[in-house]
Amino acid sequence: MQENALGSFVGSLVDNRYQVKSRLARGGMSTVYVATDQRLDRDVALKVLHPHLVNDGNFLDRLAREARAAAKLSHPHVVGVLDQGHDGDTAYLVMEYIKGHTLRDVINSKGALSPRLALALIDPVVEGLGAAHAAGMIHRDVKPENVLIADDGRIKIGDFGLARAVTTTTSTGALIGTIAYLSPELVLGKPADARSDIYATGIMLFEMLTGRQPFEGDVPIQVAYQHVNSTVGAPSGLVPGLAQEVDELVQWCTASDPEQRPVDGNALLAELRHIRTNLTDSELDLQPPAAIQAAAAAGTAPETGPPGMSAPPAPARMPSRMPGSPPGQGDPRAQGNQENNGNHTELLAPISGDEVPRGRPTEVISRTSNPTTVFSTPVSSTPVSSPPVSSRSGPVLPSYGFDDDDEAEAGPLPLGKREQRKLDRHEQKERSRAAATPVRTLREGNARRRGALWIVVLVLLALLATGAGWFFGMGPGSPGTVPAVANRTVAEAQQLLRDAGFQSSTQDVFDDDVKAGLVVGSEPGAGTEIRKFQQVSLFVSKGPQLFPLPQLTGKTLDASKEALNGAEMALGKVTGKFDEEVPAGTVLGQAPAAGTPVRHGTPVSLTVSKGPQPIAVPDVRGQDQDEAFRSIEAAGLKAVVADETVHDKNVPKGAVVSQEPASGTLTRGQTVTLTISEGPKLVKVPNYIGKQVREAREALEKRGFEVRVNEVLGGFFGTVRDQDPVDTEVPEGSVITLTVV
Repeated sequence: MQENALGSFVGSLVDNRYQVKSRLARGGMSTVYVATDQRLDRDVALKVLHPHLVNDGNFLDRLAREARAAAKLSHPHVVGVLDQGHDGDTAYLVMEYIKGHTLRDVINSKGALSPRLALALIDPVVEGLGAAHAAGMIHRDVKPENVLIADDGRIKIGDFGLARAVTTTTSTGALIGTIAYLSPELVLGKPADARSDIYATGIMLFEMLTGRQPFEGDVPIQVAYQHVNSTVGAPSGLVPGLAQEVDELVQWCTASDPEQRPVDGNALLAELRHIRTNLTDSELDLQPPAAIQAAAAAGTAPETGPPGMSAPPAPARMPSRMPGSPPGQGDPRAQGNQENNGNHTELLAPISGDEVPRGRPTEVISRTSNPTTVFSTPVSSTPVSSPPVSSRSGPVLPSYGFDDDDEAEAGPLPLGKREQRKLDRHEQKERSRAAATPVRTLREGNARRRGALWIVVLVLLALLATGAGWFFGMGPGSPGTVPAVANRTVAEAQQLLRDAGFQSSTQDVFDDDVKAGLVVGSEPGAGTEIRKFQQVSLFVSKGPQLFPLPQLTGKTLDASKEALNGAEMALGKVTGKFDEEVPAGTVLGQAPAAGTPVRHGTPVSLTVSKGPQPIAVPDVRGQDQDEAFRSIEAAGLKAVVADETVHDKNVPKGAVVSQEPASGTLTRGQTVTLTISEGPKLVKVPNYIGKQVREAREALEKRGFEVRVNEVLGGFFGTVRDQDPVDTEVPEGSVITLTVV
């Protein structure tokens, strides 16, 4: 049932349940169709895997496990996995169908986005990733193509199960991912975790803000190399005026070291929302320069990149083999595997830590649309002596100073005759100079004088040795151990030091724990062995350092917290209190009071206004006007009467028909408006004597009267003989009695 030609799968029925309607997209691993679930009568997205994945039994088992795990993840910003199965030669995933477009479409159409729009679009993506990370799932292929935007504005991230299943079943040394968004650890073949998704999210946010990706190259391996060896520059280099907080957010997410990134999506979400709420409107609505927009619309990058961003390397010379493979052999696996916009690339033999950078070329085969293309990117511009590859066994790598392999291996070449003659002349000069240098003095000197001189020297050396022995053994240079002097008076500490042979000096310091006048400690510290001529400093406590409390009354609670932090004080208990005059959130009082000298870290309790106390509105409907006024005023509210009155057959005249508001709460002194009843409306009763009872009843009921019929002699003729009342005005709803014969 697998698709063989364009559109041949459309119209087929998968697993006797999913009727394929049309094709949505085709990628390197699967083709996505719109299908109708005939059992539940709804449209779904049917992802049919390509045959090279269907034939792998281990892959299908892992795909089933990952699909079950993804199906358990129910979140409004994650595309739901509804079903998974295998129908003959067709392996498929059934997912929630999102009718709309992708984030890639937004970037392609709009180019660089304003910070407000970029942060608003990335927020649900990060929230969805946070939920997945909390459930132990990693996406591994975060990119604009996998961010779906429904026509009703919902934003969801998809392809969880498939991305994980593919990466867990690839062979050792193989890497599948979108090259523009791959984290350095994935390029190096290391395990991925939630921080790898964070890196890809940061690259995506950079692209949304600037209209371009931070790393670009003519071939995918150049981009992979930059992920490992370069750092993502600040987006403000391309969009001048961008807020520093946005720069820091992007560079935090795209740090080369995973330890320097947010630990997961939830950690990033908290910081993202903090930044969104703290940026000003002008910072959020900053429009990218016209040059950036024009370049994005044209699909080109500006001529100059942002400061600190590495420019894409130039295309390098291309060997035709993998490192470690036999010379002259290509890799038969180098087949095209492009998905979505063509930058979904499989890299075989990811760059390892030993290969980047060591001053030699790093060879990597990139799976692109051209199965014969192999790339080699030079890692260092500094030549080193590396064994070259013989031209007889494959392409020649840079020889770094050697012309060919034979010269490199043969050692030094024989000297020519001219060079040999120069060397002979140099050696003859050196021998002549050595022969002309005397080896003994011609003046022997006086032996007795030399002996006396040596005796004097020896005596001086002996005196010096004796003095040094005394100085360092028993004198001021002898070693001693500094005694413990903490919590002693200055006099006691100095005496202890003198007894130990030390001289001391004092220095006053503040200390929160040691009483004023006592020694806090010494320098060097107690137990340290030093020479006795070295002076010991004593630190004498002046007691705790006190600082006056700032004035907090009249400030908002947030401003008071900032003032306490600036004064290095702690926030104590916060108590709310209703106040009719002070706005809610304003500090009414503090304890200790402002100006009180206290230690750093002292907790300060605050009393904060909760605003006017709410008062429940009493229900006075049906009450007499005077009684209603008394009830409302007793509650602390003000009652007024509406200009218009109304007739009401159920409410007597002078009573309250309605009130505004009828319920809820108000604050003291606010107004309740009362509408007063004029009683029932007077309606004239027409005369229906001589009319048929049916006609009379209908006419009277339309006027709002209640009709009663008294039949005389069975009311055989149905004619009204008498009516009470008649030809007079009575309140609406009154009872009209008809006598019928």
